[in-house]
Amino acid sequence: MKVFKFGGASVSSAESIKNVGTIISSFPTEQIIVVVSAMGKTTNALEKLAEVFFKGESTQKDLDAIIQYHFKIIAEIFDNTLSKAEHTLRFFDKLSEYLQREPSENFNYEYDQIVSYGELISASLLSEYLNFIGISNKWVDARYIIRTDNNYREGNVNWVKTEQKIKKQILTAEASIIITQGFIAGTDEYTTTTLGREGSDYSAAIFGYSLNATDVTIWKDVPGLLNADPKYFPDAIKLDKISYKEAIELAYYGATIIHPKTIKPLQNKSIPLRVKSFYNFKAPGSIICNESNSNRTPCYIFKRNQALISIYPIDFSFIAEENLSLIFGLFAHFGVKINLMQNSAISFSVCVDYKPEALNDLIEELNTEFNVKYNLNLELITIRNYDQQTIDKVVKNRKIFTEQKSRTTIQLVVET
Repeated sequence: MKVFKFGGASVSSAESIKNVGTIISSFPTEQIIVVVSAMGKTTNALEKLAEVFFKGESTQKDLDAIIQYHFKIIAEIFDNTLSKAEHTLRFFDKLSEYLQREPSENFNYEYDQIVSYGELISASLLSEYLNFIGISNKWVDARYIIRTDNNYREGNVNWVKTEQKIKKQILTAEASIIITQGFIAGTDEYTTTTLGREGSDYSAAIFGYSLNATDVTIWKDVPGLLNADPKYFPDAIKLDKISYKEAIELAYYGATIIHPKTIKPLQNKSIPLRVKSFYNFKAPGSIICNESNSNRTPCYIFKRNQALISIYPIDFSFIAEENLSLIFGLFAHFGVKINLMQNSAISFSVCVDYKPEALNDLIEELNTEFNVKYNLNLELITIRNYDQQTIDKVVKNRKIFTEQKSRTTIQLVVET
């Protein structure tokens, strides 16, 4: 059994969806679980819709734009026969109905109920298209088999229940092709949750782990794992094979090719993770597994729009354990994740993504106990397998605010 995950770019147009059909049809003897993300930039559009809904403003304009985008694709792949997408069309009706309600007081809850429609629609549309071209398949709702708590927008998976439900649902299905959704899950009370932004990779790993898959393949718009983002490094090099450990390190530091939670479940069962191009699906791509070559190719990870926050005791005492406990508690409370931290005797500095709605409240609260200084519009650069030449290549005489080195990794917070 194989698990395939198709991201938003791979189902962003009628041509892309037809290409997915071609890829799936090239594995005629395999049982395949297909995990699908929302189409194109639909998640962004649904996030905006959720915000408008929560504010009590009119959602019609934003909803119409989402519907029109999908209807154009539906018309193209079904030769203008909308009735072939009957199941998909029902989700637009359900979303429209939901938006007639009064929002609750919990934005994260509302976010999950609304944004989840992106995956429900894309997986349904792919399933109906495959049936249309003669590829028999079964559509499965991930909300009823991936079980989480009610930590909306970042649900924590109940692995025991999830594995039981996936095995029961998938192994008894009389279909060699199963189509399901990434990113979304559900609670025991049957409310929808999500697994964190870009969580479809994680969904694929959950299915792979639960079903003891032979491998999991993530189909991307790049030829495989690259040592840098090709948007910024046109000469980026493909990494043919890396270890689970190296992949976890890269994901931890922010490499966007793999969701951070994806690797560990696969490592636990030694299930290889492949990254392949959906443009050239016969090419070998890259593989993450127990084995690793000894390649020491430098890998570059950039996080833009960063903030550097420096925290000092008001009375100029030392940064002691009780200070750090309070600081970490406040970061957790406001949901601000730390990308880099550094402390001295009288200060504690962190680099975080600049998200003003959470960061402003956090800084205001910190100011009640500490002196706080901060810098905005910064960039966090991480280099694995660095040397001085690689550092000079990316810093380019820019001001360095803070630097942290280990034997294999350097992180630098620099001006943009």
